[in-house]
Amino acid sequence: MAQRVTLRKRTPYNTTSNRRRVVKTPGGRLVVHHLKKPASQPKCGDCGIGLPGVPALRPRQYATISKRQKSVNRAYGGSRCATCVKSRVLRAFLVEEAKIVKKVIKSQQKK
Repeated sequence: MAQRVTLRKRTPYNTTSNRRRVVKTPGGRLVVHHLKKPASQPKCGDCGIGLPGVPALRPRQYATISKRQKSVNRAYGGSRCATCVKSRVLRAFLVEEAKIVKKVIKSQQKK
């Protein structure tokens, strides 16, 4: 017959926040280890891919790490991926160029 184990937390229910694993100690006893939820990687706000360079932690754990670990040294560092930042910069440049071209055409038509 299997050896019985006692739960360490008060809640006996099999919920996602109360997952557990039975582990055998070096002394031969069986004890319950409560497992934490797996952390998901922070995602890019535009395309949704995981952000490289930012650690995957549970939301509350981001308060304990330093600011330089939460972002990447770039514009939109901890919220957008490099590809999306590149496309934003390019789009902004093209919009400005289009405004200049429009202005030049308008001034030529006046003459």
